[in-house]
Amino acid sequence: MSARDDGGAPPSRWPRWARRGVMENLAIGIIGLGVVMLVQPVSIWLYGWSFATILTGTVMFMIVSKFPA
Repeated sequence: MSARDDGGAPPSRWPRWARRGVMENLAIGIIGLGVVMLVQPVSIWLYGWSFATILTGTVMFMIVSKFPA
């Protein structure tokens, strides 16, 4: 019986910063930033870029959800 609790999978060769957990959190943060930009009443420039920011975070989340854990 193995002492490893990861189901016997070999260790990942991906750098720690490029793994799913870290990158998903970054994508969620970008989506949240886009929502804040959308609802703020101060700058029309921020409002104008809010959709692109939300879209970037959403596409990033869809891509990084395929990364190894």
